[in-house]
Amino acid sequence: MYKDIPYNRWKIILCLLMTLLLTACSSKNTAKSTRNEGSFNGSVYTVKRGDTLYKVSRMTGTSVGELARMNSLPPPYKLLVGQRLRTKGTASRTASKNTATARKSTPSRQTAPAQVAKVTAPPVGSRCWLWPAKGKVIEGYSYQDGGNKGIDIAGSRGQAIYASGPGTVVYAGNQLRGYGNLVMIKHNEDYITAYAHNDTILVSNGQKIKAGQKIATMGNSGTSSVRLHFQLRYRATAIDPQRYLKDSC
Repeated sequence: MYKDIPYNRWKIILCLLMTLLLTACSSKNTAKSTRNEGSFNGSVYTVKRGDTLYKVSRMTGTSVGELARMNSLPPPYKLLVGQRLRTKGTASRTASKNTATARKSTPSRQTAPAQVAKVTAPPVGSRCWLWPAKGKVIEGYSYQDGGNKGIDIAGSRGQAIYASGPGTVVYAGNQLRGYGNLVMIKHNEDYITAYAHNDTILVSNGQKIKAGQKIATMGNSGTSSVRLHFQLRYRATAIDPQRYLKDSC
């Protein structure tokens, strides 16, 4: 598992661990000094109990590297209560207020519903699509989120499955979990049809297909009963196939 973590990610993790260690060490060494309070006059910061170089960096607007260089601090950058650190002094109270305001407004942005562009379905009759198989529709298209995004047609094992329209096979395989033996045909830049749970696939990737051509046989691969799961996608969005399917074109 650790081998998969990129080197840059390791650097971030190590920096976080170092920050935690420095905070612990600083707390131990300064527990007896409660009178010393940190202060910042714009160019010099006086260290208080619990300070780390990273914390001072955040408060003064000076990077950790610059603080270490300007004050000749060697790793692990241990700080002492009352120590005076030279800074660039670019941070301000206004920045702190802006940060606080941003934190308060974050929940509202997170809870706002995402705006997803809806695809308008093409008008019925704009293109002819053939029924891919004979049989009863046992599960129809659902408009609800997470619902069935196609139709399921019951039949018998080995029954012929036909291409709904002319196009090119863009996928023929069983690598997509839940679909079994699957065939996908691209008809143009707008339309793709999908035929799932096949028993056998009779076409191959890149093959040109005619409307009504036999492309597979019905089965139950990836499902519990013999059926064809058919999808009609318009501009990558699944639409209700039953509105467009015909017995002949």
